[in-house]
Amino acid sequence: MNELFAQRIVPLASIADPAHVQAIGDGLVDGGLPVVEVALRGSHGAPALAALAARGDLLVGAGTVLSVEQARGALDAGAAFVVTPGLDAEVVRYVTGAGVPVVPGVLTPTEVQAAVTLGLDRLKLFPAGVFGGLALLDAYRDVYRSVRFMPSGGVRQDNLAEHLAHPSVFAASGSWITAAAGDGREAVAERARAALEAAG
Repeated sequence: MNELFAQRIVPLASIADPAHVQAIGDGLVDGGLPVVEVALRGSHGAPALAALAARGDLLVGAGTVLSVEQARGALDAGAAFVVTPGLDAEVVRYVTGAGVPVVPGVLTPTEVQAAVTLGLDRLKLFPAGVFGGLALLDAYRDVYRSVRFMPSGGVRQDNLAEHLAHPSVFAASGSWITAAAGDGREAVAERARAALEAAG
């Protein structure tokens, strides 16, 4: 199994301030959750990805990847996995061809089936909270028995355990852990520890 798919929680980091990058990395490591998906949004995402990947003590992936060009840049910067908000067959083929795991976003049955056709069985459900999240996964459970999902969008500390308890969920993603970076590494570490405790 790829290292990514052994994770139960994948913290998402949208970098608004470059000064927060070290606190995010240090806090996740201190908190025992050394994995992060760095969203390639705005001008700070790509440099943050490269900086965190260069540390060597984190499993760092690229999120919000919208094109093959972005995927190529992310892999060149050291991304160990790629997450996309939607299903783009060209991006999937490029990333898998490079030997790197990709978790594309899906929402509808048509998208799930298209992803399965591309050889994938680990998918991101996005935006989960807006479209019923767990209720949607209940509907998919008996139809797509070999597929597991990573809900993203609407996952928080107070509903994390409920998401992770669902049999169709392999991991949950959210930004509440890294959002504490403005308060320093220990604040991030505390939220990481709380998330791991909720995950059991």
